[in-house]
Amino acid sequence: MSVADSVRRLMVPIHKEGYPFIAIGAVASLILGHLWTPFGWVGALITAWIIFFFRDPPRVTPVKEGLVVSPADGRVSSIVTAVPPAELALGDEPMTRISVFMNVFDCHVNRSPVAGRLVRMVYTPGLFLNAELDKASEDNERNALVIESAGREIGVVQIAGLVARRIVPFVKVGDALAAGERFGLIRFGSRVDVYVPTTATVLVGLDQTSVSGETVLADLATSEPQRLFKVG
Repeated sequence: MSVADSVRRLMVPIHKEGYPFIAIGAVASLILGHLWTPFGWVGALITAWIIFFFRDPPRVTPVKEGLVVSPADGRVSSIVTAVPPAELALGDEPMTRISVFMNVFDCHVNRSPVAGRLVRMVYTPGLFLNAELDKASEDNERNALVIESAGREIGVVQIAGLVARRIVPFVKVGDALAAGERFGLIRFGSRVDVYVPTTATVLVGLDQTSVSGETVLADLATSEPQRLFKVG
């Protein structure tokens, strides 16, 4: 890899939602550094982390009818059968829920898991429990979206966590979304749930690392047997 390629890989775009926080961090670092130089270095490190947190790298999304790609960077923390939350209005029948947990070092820009039209979006205020807990799906602050894709409705729920304090949507009801298109962001640590029909073939395993807009979570159209995974 050339030096130019290495520089381009390091120069990841920053989402505009991060600019105010970066500015606050930079000013605070200057003030702290004026008071005592070590404080300034601590502030600079925190500012560097904020820049890293709000990175928004381009992604290459696989395009094929029926594919459900990950809406978030992070770890596949749960694959269960569960009744979707009432605000999704997807009925009382259980669906397959795939949860992706984002820690504070993951990219937090969320992307649409499928191509389709956003037909519902409901924000629900709530608690800030650990996003890995199962009850966080019902108790935490969250933003629920339903995307109509090829006659199916896919549910996506952004869930705030212990540190997260703001869910920022980029879209509105009626918008047409491409698979892998950015639809929102959760600040500072959280989780995203995807609800698909139980007939879908899940293509990821627990604790697998997923990449937003790239990792295929499930296939709605294939009859391929469930994959097996091993920890290496």
